[in-house]
Amino acid sequence: METLLTKATAGAGCAVLMSALVAPPPMWSFGAVGAAAALLNVAPGPRSLGRWAAVGYRRFRERTAPASMTERPGATATWALYLDHGTMQDPQRRASFHAGFSRAMTFAGGQARSAGIQVHVTHHATLDDCTTHTQTVSVHIPNGLTGQPDRILGTLEGEFASLGTLTRITPEPLPAVTGRGPGWTALDDGRHASTARIVGWPDETDGDLMPKLLLGQDQDGDRSMAILYRPLPAAQSHRSAKWQQAAGEAFTTDKVKRDAHEIASGTTHGALVQGDTLVDVDAYLTVWGDTPAAVTDARWRASLMADRHRIRLDWLQGQQHRAHVMTTPHGVSTRKGAIL
Repeated sequence: METLLTKATAGAGCAVLMSALVAPPPMWSFGAVGAAAALLNVAPGPRSLGRWAAVGYRRFRERTAPASMTERPGATATWALYLDHGTMQDPQRRASFHAGFSRAMTFAGGQARSAGIQVHVTHHATLDDCTTHTQTVSVHIPNGLTGQPDRILGTLEGEFASLGTLTRITPEPLPAVTGRGPGWTALDDGRHASTARIVGWPDETDGDLMPKLLLGQDQDGDRSMAILYRPLPAAQSHRSAKWQQAAGEAFTTDKVKRDAHEIASGTTHGALVQGDTLVDVDAYLTVWGDTPAAVTDARWRASLMADRHRIRLDWLQGQQHRAHVMTTPHGVSTRKGAIL
């Protein structure tokens, strides 16, 4: 959205300059275009001025994780999923798992005319004498999206049951935030958490993010990872792919980048022809510690690990009091954009 707004601002600026050849435009139009360009393009740090302003306003308005963030009305179900041992470490079994999960996403995307069904997967690795790994799968269907949400939940439960041992559970209540620091939060259960949003990973990961982030032999400390999937309906997937391709061709002047867009568009087109759907993905990583110093050290080691695997992390400055929610099953019912 920010990139598209930048392109629109450039087009508006060109229109204002071209109109000056016919009739002098009002002076405020130059100021308005210049101010919009500055908000969208001047970026102190990882965000532009406009996004910093939005994040600051959100932080001021939501001093903690509000109940409305995770208690949206609708049908919600959570299961504990226990995979066969070694599924994620073995490339062939991991590919089979991904194919089965993809079928479930395609089914979920085709059950409504508009996007809204959310599937949330959490992974928790607790380091002790041996690594204890637990995984949950949650599904949220907002009110009014479909007439029979229980039918969809039942079908998805059958899809997930084919991936491993599935057990229906009730998530524990969210821990309350009792203290905040620079990049971490203290919870009422005595733990300290620091959460990052995974904003980029290379194509060559081959779907093995979980072994790298959680199950690696060099892991030191407890970690949690969660991925929020929003499958799009078939019609919306086709429109999205069409407009993405058109925008890439119209606004990309770098020939190498344009060729990369064409390759990606061809791959997407082939997948859509085979009946797949596009999925909006948000991923989060949380590191845990008993003290602020321990969680800060764990955060530093996680950053080094991410750099080694070419994974980009955004540690969500100013949003830690809400970000830890995303690596719990309660993150399934969050509104899109709850974490900017």
